[in-house]
Amino acid sequence: MTETIQIGELAIEVTRKSVKNVHLTVHPPQGHVTLVAPTATRLEVARAYAISKLGWIRDQQAKLQAQARETPRQFVERETHYLWGRRYLLTVIEKDAKPRVKLDHRQITLIVRPGTPQEKREEVMQGWSRTQLHAAVPPLIKKWEARLGVKVSGYFLQRMKTKWGGCNPRVGTIRLNTELAKKPRDLLEYIIVHEMAHLIEPTHSQRFTALLDEHYPTWREARAELNELPLAAEPWGEVRV
Repeated sequence: MTETIQIGELAIEVTRKSVKNVHLTVHPPQGHVTLVAPTATRLEVARAYAISKLGWIRDQQAKLQAQARETPRQFVERETHYLWGRRYLLTVIEKDAKPRVKLDHRQITLIVRPGTPQEKREEVMQGWSRTQLHAAVPPLIKKWEARLGVKVSGYFLQRMKTKWGGCNPRVGTIRLNTELAKKPRDLLEYIIVHEMAHLIEPTHSQRFTALLDEHYPTWREARAELNELPLAAEPWGEVRV
């Protein structure tokens, strides 16, 4: 059950779950705040915790409001698109052939049949973006399986509005946001390591932080860079404490 605590004009949704620690999250794009607390937590205790973090909440909300956002893409000639953190101009070629995407060192070329609507162009581009991720992800999983001593039973690519990734420790799977194809490759690797570490420690506990410190010491810098890059036209990332 979800309850709401009101602190001045700030409303915070409180949910109790079977977790060890309190998780306070500020969600883009508008800075909506949620708090997940252990099952036995009294509402007044959750309220006191939120009050103690008011300064942090305000800072994160201000960062989200100031953070650059991509304009919605139309998939037309000379439009800017990103792959692995690099900017490309889109070239659109209309011809009676199977839709596909080509990449060279300066541009992305979208080949579609004449009269192809925007929705179909977007579908072709998204399919191509997924192929880029499918080529990049397995080698990284294999690399970190050896380093972390874990086994990933499978991974899934998914458009997610509030997370860069997810993990199901019970079945050994991880999920990755398809928007990661737009970000530098090292940020994709950070998210993969983060989610794979949850196979060892499911919560964001001190043990989890220690695992990241040991195996991926620059994780804090990677997280900060990811959260500072432009958001998509839809809200994707999240900010947690």
